[in-house]
Amino acid sequence: MTDPRRKFVQCVSPAGLHRIAYSEWGDPANPRVLLCVHGLARRGSDFDPLARALCGEMRVICPDMAGRGDSDRLADARLYQIPQYVSDVVTLIARLDVPRLRWFGTSMGGLIGMALAAQAGSPIERMVLNDVGPVVKAAALQRIGEYLGNAPTFAAMEEAVAYIRTVSATFGLESDAEWQHLAHTSVQAVAGGWRLHYDPAIAVPFREAGAGNADIELWPLYDAITCPVVLVRGAASDLLDRATAQAMTARGPRARLIEIPGVGHAPMFWSQPQIALVRDFLVSP
Repeated sequence: MTDPRRKFVQCVSPAGLHRIAYSEWGDPANPRVLLCVHGLARRGSDFDPLARALCGEMRVICPDMAGRGDSDRLADARLYQIPQYVSDVVTLIARLDVPRLRWFGTSMGGLIGMALAAQAGSPIERMVLNDVGPVVKAAALQRIGEYLGNAPTFAAMEEAVAYIRTVSATFGLESDAEWQHLAHTSVQAVAGGWRLHYDPAIAVPFREAGAGNADIELWPLYDAITCPVVLVRGAASDLLDRATAQAMTARGPRARLIEIPGVGHAPMFWSQPQIALVRDFLVSP
């Protein structure tokens, strides 16, 4: 089964009910499950190449987090934060009806995974943190805050491709086909053109968090994690510096560090060489 099935699950927040969309790859009866959670302004389709490569061995689940892609927007923008995202993925895991799973989290998706893995009785049995850790650098927050939530619209797809190439330059994509694909999955059709797929209001709590021009530190969460962790770092990342990555190998779950040259924040895992770096860790018994 190499084509995904598109599904929805109803979740709850203090502001009411909302639906989360997700793609399910592979045999729905496979007890070995991988949950892939995307970055702040991204969506679950970012994991299509990884899911396609692994779905013969695993059941792979790729949600659009609230306010992104096909998922509902939240009625209260202040809820676009890690506690609500953790609540939503716990509901999703209950829908999947699995006691244990593996986690691949890029950027924000890694922070959500850290928050869940730090809980007593967490269902996460092993985890890949893709270019994120317990220290989020202020410079990266400021860079992302410059474009997040600006809500541009594009009269032509060529404009969207040029915009995505600019704000996503650190992803390390190389071919025009890859940029075209990323752009097409980053926008939605509207009257007169296209707009970005996410709710601009996701920027509200993000900008408040970065307003103090200080790094965000979450070491107590990381130190509470007990499952095996592989940490991937783009060698030119401005969100996860090398000192933090090295510290993560020496405390908490003592992550195994992999650095990918020529990439900043964050590696996309669209190429077979990148997928090969984590395949054995994710699929092995």
